[in-house]
Amino acid sequence: MQTRFLILCVVFMLLAVACKPKTDTTKARPSDAVLTQQADSLLDFWHKAAAKADFEGYFGSMSSDAIFIGTDATEHWDVAEFKDFSKPYFDRGAAWDFKMVQRHIFVSEDGQTIWFDELLDTWMQICRGSGVIKKENGQWKIAHYVLSPTVSNDAIEAFITLKHDSDSLLVPLLRGQ
Repeated sequence: MQTRFLILCVVFMLLAVACKPKTDTTKARPSDAVLTQQADSLLDFWHKAAAKADFEGYFGSMSSDAIFIGTDATEHWDVAEFKDFSKPYFDRGAAWDFKMVQRHIFVSEDGQTIWFDELLDTWMQICRGSGVIKKENGQWKIAHYVLSPTVSNDAIEAFITLKHDSDSLLVPLLRGQ
């Protein structure tokens, strides 16, 4: 009798656990439209911070492990190196003023990573920026940014000729030869 009672108790407990409504402990992620708007706002703020020489705002928008790749082949900086390079420009009261002309933003399925490309109106004429935005301490931060001048297809031969001498010297150095 005690065995049957014990078995019945175990069966009822298992049923009670199995029938208990599940509570969803995962939060629904924001929509792609919301994440796109957040990334767009971050990038706009970042570019405006440079134009206003807001050093803290500019670098506060970058992750602690950010990488900035500039237009020169030798410009591959971690955030500390980029701060050192940039500080004199910010100290003079105006760093650079890049105005977004066009931007494309993409969101990962899990909503944890955003990547983008943008065309910018700069003192160098049109440049392309591209990069990755990630969450750091609950805030979106620019983790990787690449700035490149654009060259029209019609002008590429002249561009290659212009770069030839310096690039032919630089390539062996970059290869460690």
